[in-house]
Amino acid sequence: MNKQNFAFATQKQIRVGIVGANAKSGWAKVSHVPAINGLYGVKLSAVATRNEQSAREAAKVFGADRWFSDPFAMIRDERIDVITIAVKVPAHCELILAALEAGKAVYCEAPLGRTVAEAEEMASAVGPLHTAIGLQGRLNPAVRRAAQLVSSGKIGRPLNARIISSTTGFGPEMPSVYDYFNKESSGANLLTVSAAHTLDVVEAVLGPILEVDARTEIRWPTVKLTDTGEESVRETADHLGVLGQTGSGALFTADIHGGVAHEDARFSFEVRGEDGWLNLSGGHPYGFQCGDLKLTSNVAFVTPEEAAVSGGFMGAAINVGEVYAYLVRDLLAGAYNAPDFELALHNARLIEAVKRADELGERQKVLEQIENFDEARVTSRN
Repeated sequence: MNKQNFAFATQKQIRVGIVGANAKSGWAKVSHVPAINGLYGVKLSAVATRNEQSAREAAKVFGADRWFSDPFAMIRDERIDVITIAVKVPAHCELILAALEAGKAVYCEAPLGRTVAEAEEMASAVGPLHTAIGLQGRLNPAVRRAAQLVSSGKIGRPLNARIISSTTGFGPEMPSVYDYFNKESSGANLLTVSAAHTLDVVEAVLGPILEVDARTEIRWPTVKLTDTGEESVRETADHLGVLGQTGSGALFTADIHGGVAHEDARFSFEVRGEDGWLNLSGGHPYGFQCGDLKLTSNVAFVTPEEAAVSGGFMGAAINVGEVYAYLVRDLLAGAYNAPDFELALHNARLIEAVKRADELGERQKVLEQIENFDEARVTSRN
């Protein structure tokens, strides 16, 4: 691997290239682009799509210096420091391995891979390079403050937590462009997206999840594709219930489901302690990780910090902007504080434990996975 020595301290701007930046639609448009444009010292230098016309259009609309119809050509471009992967999950592995081989820092949308094995392959290829994974909900300022509130002991010993996490996705109808969410082979579904984000925030606030029990259901086995009128078979769950225990000692229940109306999308994460309570709440239709959150409590706390950036669809750039801010600070300081590929691998293994609990009908211990995760984070930087 070409382990490029980034001289970021002498650069005025950190240059980002996005694979999958489409000017007409997509997550990159509503989150990554406004996040990059809103951060000082970061520049959107290039965009890449598989289509020359859409790449040209994206560069013009987003103000990028260059466009590429070959993402691997962009990855090899020495004028780009960070490669952002914002395409469908099946394409992640090949692109990421190429970017790491080129010595680039990489920010990838979650989930990292279609399987745990793919996530392991990518995480093992990182070495001393910097990576970021799109488990951005944990960096929302309100979530960070909630974690501090718990660790400070102000609410006392955590006893239990109740989570409701809903999204408009995974319902009885959807455009055909989103039909891949219904297919097991895509690697993107309610468990690997909504549940993965939700359980990651549980761990950010209450510590590692030690064991889980889970049940899944497919409430809408046949999905209407609204633009074509055709029907599609849903192969993955659209409802999930999780019961678990965390490292802080708190038990938690999580109701994670899709198919709600835009105005009914809801996120609530209530933690009860011996001496108080706190609640994180939000209502972004794409899921809580896509927008801002509000923290309330019956004990005094310092107001959460202001987010580094705002903007995007209903604030979709807020949490993504925090990941970029962490990654930039890491690159400048030679630190590793951003949510990275080792976290992504841990999250993938956690979701596998949830799947096993559902399939076997019995709780699954994940402590061994956590110990391996902590050890890997240390040894991978030596």
